Amino acid sequence: MNLLAKTISNVSESIATDRQLALKLAGVERSFGRIQALRDVSLQVDAGERLALLGPNGAGKTTLIRVICGRLRIEKGRIEIFGESIDRPNVLDQLGVVPQELAIYGDLSLSENLNAFGRMHGLSGRRLRERMAWAIEWIGLQDRRYQMTKTFSGGMKRRVNIACGVLHSPKILLLDEPTVGVDPQSRQRIFEMLDELNQAGTTTILTTHHLDEAQSQCDRIVIVDHGQVIADGTLDDLIEQTTGTQRIVYLRIDGAMTTSIPNLEWDETQGCFAAPMNEPVIELPHLLQRIRNCGGNVVDLEMHQPNLHDVFLHLTGRELRE
Repeated sequence: MNLLAKTISNVSESIATDRQLALKLAGVERSFGRIQALRDVSLQVDAGERLALLGPNGAGKTTLIRVICGRLRIEKGRIEIFGESIDRPNVLDQLGVVPQELAIYGDLSLSENLNAFGRMHGLSGRRLRERMAWAIEWIGLQDRRYQMTKTFSGGMKRRVNIACGVLHSPKILLLDEPTVGVDPQSRQRIFEMLDELNQAGTTTILTTHHLDEAQSQCDRIVIVDHGQVIADGTLDDLIEQTTGTQRIVYLRIDGAMTTSIPNLEWDETQGCFAAPMNEPVIELPHLLQRIRNCGGNVVDLEMHQPNLHDVFLHLTGRELRE
């Protein structure tokens, strides 16, 4: 082995050794009567990673989150947090959960909510006071600390909900639709908060129906359907494996063209012409010229780059699920 190859091999071995798994699921199964909600689910999440967990309604996401939290027992397989089974004492203390439904007390003030949830997580004394002070500043509600949370806006309640889930400084945070029903400003602030946690080393697992959130906020995407993991990788990986990287240019053309143009087809769903392109910068000027030469006039065009929405529909279908 030459020196360069040996160096690369040593670096690769070092990276593999240094890699720490925050969460590992191996062959996990769970049924409800005759319905198998989870089928041989295996999944690994690295420490510090931001993972998006996606799937249609009824795909098994909620069941998966509940077994990770220990709220449902699995029938087969194993779940580990930092190398230890979740059945061992205190292992689940490393986990924080932010449910979709608001889990705060409306008749208590912000400070009282944080105090209550901090005590539930085993905090007390000076440590509890320090974490409460941090949380109030972190969510930007210093001037509302003594007001009842039922008077808060939806976005403010969501931020309090998240704060209550991370008071005990969990190493892994599970978030179920953390931005549902909030305004754009609150949504942006929530993701700024999550970025701060991630920069501090927190591993985050996000379930959401907002695919743009998963695409922009997560390092890796896992899609589940019918209780199974059907896709796992970065967005670029998933696009390459499913829809391909080819762009589609949609063109609205005025005037009757005297002849057909290769690769320019009518798209019924869009109500305009469409042309697939691998290198739009090179191909588009030639296409526009050919359209003009055939008597057409392009009045509008839009270029579509494959995204997570395309991947999701490709893998799970377009059928509406309730």
